[in-house]
Formats: sequence, structure tokens, C-alpha cells
Amino acid sequence: MSPPSGRVFDTGLQAERTALAWRRTALAMAVGAVGAGRLAVPVLGALALVAAVAGLAQAALVAVAARRRYRVVHQSLTTRGDLTGVRQAGVPIAALACSGVLVGLLALAFVLGD
Repeated sequence: MSPPSGRVFDTGLQAERTALAWRRTALAMAVGAVGAGRLAVPVLGALALVAAVAGLAQAALVAVAARRRYRVVHQSLTTRGDLTGVRQAGVPIAALACSGVLVGLLALAFVLGD
């Protein structure tokens, strides 16, 4: 797929702002996974490292899916003028929810393991 053209569909740049928000979310997920893993290693050992790696993988999945979605949205808006050809954003949202569950389980294990 070719990169998005330089033509801006709207002056509000909603698609671009949404893409940047998902990028920040992926970065926050990665930082949270590393931080939670780092804090839990003394108590949980290797399980904390596994959870941190899983959190990093989920953050990468969110970043890739959000970038791919931005490209599709941008192409649809600039060529067709609407979003009828764009699917719902289920993958980044599901990965974000799984990350929240993973961090919650890691926090529970940390509290119960202490």
C-alpha cells in the first residue's frame, strides 16, 4: 500500500488527530507494561517478565493496527469522500482491553504475592 497522499481531506484533521491519539495510547501501554514488569519482578520473577513482554506485544499490535487504520481512513476520505469502505476499529480496542486486564492481573498477583 502506498503512503497517504499529502492532500488533506478536512481542515480539522480528525483522522490525523485520532491516529496520533492511538500512537500515544500504544506508547503509554508499552511504558506501563515495562514499568509494571519492572516493579513486579522481585515478587513474581519470570512471570512478571512474561507479562511485560505480552504487554509490549499488545502495544505493538495497537500501534500497527492504528497506523493501518489511519491509512485506510485517509485513502477512503481522499478518494471516495466518505468512510463507507472502512471497517470498525475492533483490533486496537480489543488489544487495549486485553492490556488493561493483563495489568490488572499483574497488580493482583503482585498484591497477593507480597
